[in-house]
Amino acid sequence: MQHWKRTLALPVTLVAIALGFLISLQAQTQKNVSAAEQIGAERMAQMRSVLSNSQTQNTQLQKDNRVLVDQLEKARKKVGTDPALLAELVQLQMLEGTQAVEGPGIQVSIDDRKAPFPLAPDDIARLINTLKYAGAEAISINGQRVVSSTAIVLSGSSIFLANTVPINRVEGIPFELNAIGDQATLLDYFSQLEATVLKQNGSTVSIARKTVRIPSYKKAYVFKHAKPLIP
Repeated sequence: MQHWKRTLALPVTLVAIALGFLISLQAQTQKNVSAAEQIGAERMAQMRSVLSNSQTQNTQLQKDNRVLVDQLEKARKKVGTDPALLAELVQLQMLEGTQAVEGPGIQVSIDDRKAPFPLAPDDIARLINTLKYAGAEAISINGQRVVSSTAIVLSGSSIFLANTVPINRVEGIPFELNAIGDQATLLDYFSQLEATVLKQNGSTVSIARKTVRIPSYKKAYVFKHAKPLIP
């Protein structure tokens, strides 16, 4: 009998320990679930608060947007009816190159097809800078308006780009520069500083005084880093 009790004592003890562990584990699990529910409730409350604030801000932004749209529309109407403002707008468009222009100037034709030293992008840029230095008010190269952001670059081995647009001509004179300004000054500067060198390098150059038309800049100005300074 005593032997039977001793034999049974160990399993009963192990079962008791296991039951105790399970009860403790269940209590801890319930505690963790309650804590998780509390954390979930707090996060849900925070999310609702953030959502409410976002909705409030969105409503305010919509109101601000409507105000700005109204102000812009009033400004457009004012420009359309105020001759002074309209004239100023046209001047600004001419300065930035977004307005097509016409006036007295020179037309320069350059044929480098038989030259031992054909023109490179740097050569075109130099010719343009010479015209600017001579006071040109507007310049175009093969139909592309030259503005402050214009870059003359080479794509591949032979494609010239201006304003990221190919300007190579398949037929006719390879390069044609139009410039508006004082004709005598433009002609003198280009003849003395550029035409002689171009001819020495084997290119054919002709310069004509004429009334030229220069197209507008077709792309949009995009400022990613510069911001206006508002006094």
